Amino acid sequence: MENNFEIIDLGTDKNNGSVDYPVYAEKVSEAILKKQANLGVLCCGTGIGMSIVANKFPGIRAAVCESEFCAEMSRRHNDANVLCLGSRVIEESTAIKLVQIFVNTPFEKGRHEKRINLIHKIESTLFK
Repeated sequence: MENNFEIIDLGTDKNNGSVDYPVYAEKVSEAILKKQANLGVLCCGTGIGMSIVANKFPGIRAAVCESEFCAEMSRRHNDANVLCLGSRVIEESTAIKLVQIFVNTPFEKGRHEKRINLIHKIESTLFK
């Protein structure tokens, strides 16, 4: 446990070189959908590739964030459940801060809940 959160490492154990990021985006997305985890954090060069793959899964709302404001709003207004970060576009200290904000910011609900329900409706229509 760290910061009162259990961390499940589904990532690569490879220290150098390239990996096939879709494999890890799938692992994290499936863990959330199977309720093995509530939130996920994915990292690649820009965060974009990870977000593209994660957002293919109905029920996953992955957000690429490079600022504290975006990390907060992705949770508060969009109920994002996956944070995507880019190791080539932000510093490690920024990434740590964004993760802290992401995991500690609650979904605001209210008017935003209606929009999340609309997303679910669209997903259920597209993926029958």
